[in-house]
Amino acid sequence: MDPGARLAIPGALIVLFVFLAYLPALHGGFIWDDDAHLTANPCIIGPLGFREIWTSSAATYYPLVLSSFWLQHAIWGLNPLPYHLVNIAMHAACAVLLWLVLRCLQVRGAWFGAALWALHSVQAESVAWITELKNTQSCLFYLLAIWFFLKWRAAGTFAGRKGTEWDYALALLCAVLAILSKASTVMLPVVLGLVWWWSDGRWCWRNIFRLVPFFIISAAASGWTIWEQQFHSGAVGPDWSQSRPERLVIAGKAVWFYLGKLLWPHPLIFIYPRWEIDAARPTAYLPVLALGVILFLLWLNRRGRTGPVFFAFAYFVVSLFPVLGFFNVYFFRYSFVGDHFQYLASPGPLALAAAVIITALDLFKKSRPFLEPALCGTLLLVLGALTWQQCGTFANMETLWRTTLAKNADCWMAHSNLGLLLKNQGRIEEAIAQYHQALQLDPNAWDALNDLGVALAARGRFDEAIMNYRKSLEIDPNRFAVQNNLGHALAAEGRFDEAMEYYRRAIQINPNFADALNNLGNALAARGRPDEAIKYYRQAIQINPDFSEALNNLGVALADKGQFDEAIETYRQAIQIKPNDGNALDNLGVTLTARGQFDEAIENYRQAIQLDSNRPETFFHLGMTLDQLGRTREAVAQYREALRLNPNLAGPLNNLAWVLAAGPDAELRNGPEAVRLAQRACELTHYGEPMFITTLAAAFAESGRFPEAVTTAEKAEQLATAAGSKKLAGTIRQLLELYRAGKPYHEPAPTGQ
Repeated sequence: MDPGARLAIPGALIVLFVFLAYLPALHGGFIWDDDAHLTANPCIIGPLGFREIWTSSAATYYPLVLSSFWLQHAIWGLNPLPYHLVNIAMHAACAVLLWLVLRCLQVRGAWFGAALWALHSVQAESVAWITELKNTQSCLFYLLAIWFFLKWRAAGTFAGRKGTEWDYALALLCAVLAILSKASTVMLPVVLGLVWWWSDGRWCWRNIFRLVPFFIISAAASGWTIWEQQFHSGAVGPDWSQSRPERLVIAGKAVWFYLGKLLWPHPLIFIYPRWEIDAARPTAYLPVLALGVILFLLWLNRRGRTGPVFFAFAYFVVSLFPVLGFFNVYFFRYSFVGDHFQYLASPGPLALAAAVIITALDLFKKSRPFLEPALCGTLLLVLGALTWQQCGTFANMETLWRTTLAKNADCWMAHSNLGLLLKNQGRIEEAIAQYHQALQLDPNAWDALNDLGVALAARGRFDEAIMNYRKSLEIDPNRFAVQNNLGHALAAEGRFDEAMEYYRRAIQINPNFADALNNLGNALAARGRPDEAIKYYRQAIQINPDFSEALNNLGVALADKGQFDEAIETYRQAIQIKPNDGNALDNLGVTLTARGQFDEAIENYRQAIQLDSNRPETFFHLGMTLDQLGRTREAVAQYREALRLNPNLAGPLNNLAWVLAAGPDAELRNGPEAVRLAQRACELTHYGEPMFITTLAAAFAESGRFPEAVTTAEKAEQLATAAGSKKLAGTIRQLLELYRAGKPYHEPAPTGQ
């Protein structure tokens, strides 16, 4: 058989088996952390972009993975299927590369070892979870670096052969690409040293000079990652305050935990219980002591029959080192272990297991032709079936959290995140119950306190929401999103000065927090400071040009200042970004009406109503525009629809009452109903709005209740005069003359009617 075919067929089988095992993953959606990495990442979907991935801290510590997401998003948007396909394809490519590397290292059962690794259900978390492209992509470059390094070694660099330095350069390049994909690949130089020792059968200290460039790259990436986890991801505080002895205990337990999951992958849990560490107990050190003793004994006999065991075990421990608890990792807040942490390390033990099985089959020479495919095939089939089943865990967010809680009922983080999901589905009471369970398990979970506050605020329970936000900030005052949420709750209670204080704190912590800038603008506008509000709206839009809400708010502020043309243009920008924004369409209609562009205004109102027929304010605004055009009957219909949706809207109550009391259409006039509506409008405004009291006076007059009309009109005139509304006061005085003469007021019919 052609040598190429001898490689192609086994490689194709690995790819086929991987895709078959991971078919259920193709039906999965986006889950936890996919928003931070992809679906809500400003570098992927705006307002930032590709340049910021490489020039700012927005990419955290895996810029090459975010670049992959950026490219994929540019091609197929936010359809999860292609992202799953890419991740599965990456995993399949890694499996093929692993086979080639093991083959190059002359490991027995290389293909079987690679297949064991590819189909093992512990890998499902890395492959079925879109975010963990970090693992599959970094592993691809990691194995390529080893592959090119082995090619360089096989060519005999020290023998002076030309051309082999290209393989060395490619190994170095792939090492850089691996680290840019995920920083946990920083142990690659040590792994290359192990590989060199294995392939040569001995270690020469002069080899270290060719590994120095790899160590320099890894050292830089390690420092960068440690800084990022502490100062960008926020891996600081009580959850990461373990002492050195405690970290040693964690490391020992973690190694055996991961080895146990490879041997018996049940149960596999997305968030495992977080261990309680008691470093004062001598027995707590037994796992790490056993680990040290075994490694030492294997090292002593490294040239003997246990050499392969030492190589596999050393590779396993070295590859796990960055995630054993010696360094702060944000995930350790929830658990000290996770299946995705051993993706790079697991080839060592699994390749060793495959080699042991294949070697053991030598004892059954006669039955081997049948026994080997039966045994190996059965094992791969079982692993593939377990992987197929495990993929279901990652189908969607609710399945993920409910499955996690079924296996780890004390996982406060799963309760909190399930609550967030339920809140986003409008199931607020269920969400609140989940948050309370999370806080019962961990009273210091600042994010659960914050999310509970958001849910309570959605229910209008602002006092309780404020209390929870304050508790959250006592635990971690640097959470700018919580500062913003607290400001929002205070503003909802009309406490705008306090709200502004918290918005400013949020902006101080994160000057590019567009939401807080927009909310600060809203609070200033509510305080009657439109110029300052406009400044903050513009800053928010500068940070996020696609911030339709800020554009809409800017339009309102500009319209309030009489800058109608600029307001109209701003509304149009908001609608272009978000065509289904009924609020912006409504506001555009109001401004167009103020400009006398009635037909266009009516068109915008009707579009807003088509998008959401439960917007009473839009029916009201449409009614006012129709009223101005003299289309009174149509206006009345819109006012009545607004009041059907919300019977306590003072504006429609007043306008409808005026038409019924003083409108030009005699058939529509109805004094008693006008009195009822106008009285309700005045009650809602505590009899403090002179225009509404004027309407009530007209309604009394239409009902023939002239003494009450006079008394009411006099009160309206006094209020208008006190408010400095000279024109309105003058109009009321003219109406008073009619009422004193026992005559109601009726508007003249529009010209042409």
